[in-house]
Amino acid sequence: METADAPDIAPAGAGGGAVRGLTALLTTAMAFSMMQLFLIGALGPRLVDRLGVSETVLGLTTTVGFGTAAVLSPAGGRIVDGIGPRRALVALLAVSAVALGLIGAAPGPALLLAAVALGGLPQALANPATNKAILAAVPAPKRGSVTGTKQSGVQLGAFAAGLPLAAAAGLIGWRGAVWLAAGAALVAAGWAWRALPADAPPKGRPALRTPSPAGGLVRRLAAFSFFLGAGIASVNTYLALFGARRLGMGLSVAGALVAVLGVAGIAGRVGWSRAATPARAPWLPGLLASGAVGAALLLAAALRVEPLVWVGAVAVGVFAVSGNAVSMVLVMQRSTPGRAGQDSALVAAGFFAGFAVGPPLFGLLAERGRYGEGWALVAVEFAAAGAVAFAWALRDRRTTTGVPA
Repeated sequence: METADAPDIAPAGAGGGAVRGLTALLTTAMAFSMMQLFLIGALGPRLVDRLGVSETVLGLTTTVGFGTAAVLSPAGGRIVDGIGPRRALVALLAVSAVALGLIGAAPGPALLLAAVALGGLPQALANPATNKAILAAVPAPKRGSVTGTKQSGVQLGAFAAGLPLAAAAGLIGWRGAVWLAAGAALVAAGWAWRALPADAPPKGRPALRTPSPAGGLVRRLAAFSFFLGAGIASVNTYLALFGARRLGMGLSVAGALVAVLGVAGIAGRVGWSRAATPARAPWLPGLLASGAVGAALLLAAALRVEPLVWVGAVAVGVFAVSGNAVSMVLVMQRSTPGRAGQDSALVAAGFFAGFAVGPPLFGLLAERGRYGEGWALVAVEFAAAGAVAFAWALRDRRTTTGVPA
């Protein structure tokens, strides 16, 4: 039975410069793993107007991409545990480049959906590969902050899609902006190949079947992540369209809403992950989900008080988006090293399944202009995530301390 991972990238005592370089690379990989989601959200008004994509099909792109990621995630975790993070990270970035290139070439909804489905593979590899790299190369006291920083890469992708790439779309067209992102992903794949040492030899099949002692936590975090993902994906997909269609914003200003959400998510993920000590971490998912409920209600209130949309976007980033980073910190705190990739993948599968389910439901309301009800649905999804998280935290407190919950 496998007891620990070989140091696939660098020894755990690696110096600060090596850790910073690894953190930058992992942050970049996370940004590209979900870049397609944020680009489709930020460019949503252009896709609806110029590619003949309806609001429902716009939501379906998210369903296809993250549905694929949810299905592939368990296998992706086993693959990463077997082949090592370097090979997985290079594959992640290369496939991201291909998927983005196909999105930019799509003549209509059919190829767009196929390209988005291909983009589900990088999403399935992202959390297992980056978490495994952290366990192999980062000293334990620094893992929380490094995890928060690399998880903030997803929001860095949101910022890039919502501001510079959305602005580039106004100059070189939306296709040119997507192809620009594809080229950058290829550059990042070369960076990963050159910067990371070779992986350890692939491990045998028996090690990949080691049961997880953190199985109960993983199942509950997967359920929490499902509801959290459903709400976050709806915000990511429809926030810019909401600003343009219901609040009368220009396309660039509406895209900036996604950028604001991204910046807030970066700060939230880094800050809350650093705060997620072993004693605090079990309670943070529920608290963050509670704050996310308030954020969704602020978006609904923006129908009457328009400036609240900016406050709501910030609050979604600070609370909802940060919940996923804290859940990954919990996985690394409780999982054995040999199971880290698989446990991370199972939690990510719940998150991606939520991403697949949320936007189509919201889209049915958006097509009828019922955005207020859509944001109320998001608030309910966040409330369900909070209920799951608090129930587990109470049970964990009773189990680990013997104190009645």
